[in-house]
Amino acid sequence: MTLKARLARDGIVLAPGIYDGLTALIAEQAGFEALYLSGAAVAYTRLGRPDIGLTSVTEMAETMALIADRTTLPVIIDADTGFGNALNAQRTMRLYERAGAAALQVEDQTYPKRCGHLKDKALIPAAEMAGKIAAMADARRSADTLIIARTDAIAVEGFDAALERAETYLAAGADVLFVEAPQTEAELAGIADRFAARVPLLANMVEGGATPIRPAEALQALGFRLVIFPGGIVRALAHTARDYYTSLRAHGTTAPFRDRMYDFAGLNEVIGTNEMLERGKRYDPGQ
Repeated sequence: MTLKARLARDGIVLAPGIYDGLTALIAEQAGFEALYLSGAAVAYTRLGRPDIGLTSVTEMAETMALIADRTTLPVIIDADTGFGNALNAQRTMRLYERAGAAALQVEDQTYPKRCGHLKDKALIPAAEMAGKIAAMADARRSADTLIIARTDAIAVEGFDAALERAETYLAAGADVLFVEAPQTEAELAGIADRFAARVPLLANMVEGGATPIRPAEALQALGFRLVIFPGGIVRALAHTARDYYTSLRAHGTTAPFRDRMYDFAGLNEVIGTNEMLERGKRYDPGQ
C-alpha cells in the first residue's frame, strides 16, 4: 500500500526514524507501516555532526537508495529546504523519487537550515516557499509521491503566523502539513482544529525538544494522521554505543556487555544471511 493510500484510511501512521538499511530492516520487522529518514539522523551518523544543514542532497539520496534496496515500506525523507531555490527543490524531488522515496518533507527555513528544535532559525518569505512546493509538484513523476510542507514559523513569527503560512502552503499544493515545534498541548490542538478536516497533519516527537511528547493514540484523538519519532533511534544507539565502548575499554573484552548485544549468529539471523545465501545458490550453476 502506498503512503498516500494509507493516510486516506483510519488510524494514525507511526513512522519511526531510521538512518540506514539495518535500522530500516529492524523497524520493518517490528511491524511499522512507514519509515522516516531525517537529515538530522544522517548528519549524526554519517558525519558525526549536528543538524545544521551540513548534509548534502546527494548524501541523502544515496542513503535513501540503500534503504529502498532493503525495505518495501514507504519512506518519508527529509528534503530540508529543497537545498536551494525552486529549481533546486525540483532537482531534489527528482533525485529522491528515483531513489525510492514515498514522500518529501520540505521546510521554509533559510539555507543552511538547522534542527527545528534549535534556536535562532530564520525563514524565507511564504510566497517563496509556496513556489518551491508548486515546483516540486510539477517535477514529481508519480501522483503517489507526497509533498509534506513544514513551517518553522512558531519560533520565529509566532503561532498565528505559522497557521497562516500553513494555509499558504496548502493552497500551493502540499499533500500533508507539518507545523513544527508547537510548544503546548493547546497549540497541538489548535493546529488540528484548523486543518485536520482538510489535510493530513504530521506531528514531530523529539525527545527533549520543544513539543510535549504525546503517544500516537493521543495525537490521533486530536486529529493528526502521521507522527514521526525521527531521531529517537540515534539517541538510543548513541547511548548504547557509549556504554559499550566504555565497558570494552575498561574490561578489555565484550563479556560484561554480552547480554546487551547480538552474538554473531544472532545478528546473521536478523539480517537473513542464511536465506540470502540459499537464494544465491539458485543462480550458481556449480551449486
